[in-house]
Amino acid sequence: MRSPLRLLGPVAAAAALIGLVASPAQAATVLTSGHVDVLDVDYASGALTVNVLDGTGATDVERSPSDVTFQVPVAAKHTNVPSTPAWSFLGTGGTAWILPQSQASGLLWAGWNTTEVPSGVFQNNRMSFKLTNVSGPAGFSIYTASGATPTVLFDSGDGLPDTLDVNAGAHTHANWGFDAPGTYTATFTVTGVLSSTGATVSSGPKQFTFQVLNS
Repeated sequence: MRSPLRLLGPVAAAAALIGLVASPAQAATVLTSGHVDVLDVDYASGALTVNVLDGTGATDVERSPSDVTFQVPVAAKHTNVPSTPAWSFLGTGGTAWILPQSQASGLLWAGWNTTEVPSGVFQNNRMSFKLTNVSGPAGFSIYTASGATPTVLFDSGDGLPDTLDVNAGAHTHANWGFDAPGTYTATFTVTGVLSSTGATVSSGPKQFTFQVLNS
């Protein structure tokens, strides 16, 4: 398991007892810029877990998804989205908010991490990331791009669930796209089939909140 400090649900609960948290519905941490693994996957003692690895500060901190809001600022707004069919997953208005796959000042550099999953635990050394639900004002997508050609990994606009096979030991960054400002909640579940028994283990559904700003 990871050595960095873990700030999970019990910490937020303890803070509430001493009056430091005003509302249980309010995320304890708002992340605005820097490195973050939105889905940080671990496997240990028979349990597959998904947390957020917050690398925005001097020390990596592992947090519960329910304690985090990922902020997408006005600086992420693009008004020149190509009108070609290949880019239609970002909507039809030519405008989208994008957290980029390459690090950029003032924006979150968002990705996922399976480096804490030992090799050989799962069949084919793979897990499945499944996007099962998105609530929000418009479409949500995750994609990579090489030049002018995008590869769409997840897209709420063409129906869910969407599933992506991810290797153990991976650390990947991609573009995170939002078609309009507002608050989005994306629900992911990570599963894997154990090499030893053929049984499927699951993280259970995890919700991730993104706040997309227009001013």
